[in-house]
Amino acid sequence: MDADLFLIFAFILIAGSIIFAFASLTHRRANAHEERMAELRARKAEAENGSSLVAADHRKLEERVRVLERIATDSNHALASQIEELRALDAIEHTTEERERIQ
Repeated sequence: MDADLFLIFAFILIAGSIIFAFASLTHRRANAHEERMAELRARKAEAENGSSLVAADHRKLEERVRVLERIATDSNHALASQIEELRALDAIEHTTEERERIQ
């Protein structure tokens, strides 16, 4: 009777260890899958945000082209003075930024 009890106990230990190994492997794969899905969701959100940034850049470039078209087609001298004022403002901003960096 003791030999039979020993064989039953050994069988249960072997079966339990096989089941435990399989469950551990399955759990690791499920975790890896969840991590991959989270990474893909993050990339998707990043791509969606990036597309809105591209659209904003596109709008800025379109506005600049319109201004350049207006400059090229307008022969008004007031426009030239406006351009010079903008250059002066840009120079002031540039010097202000340098002062802020120094401080």
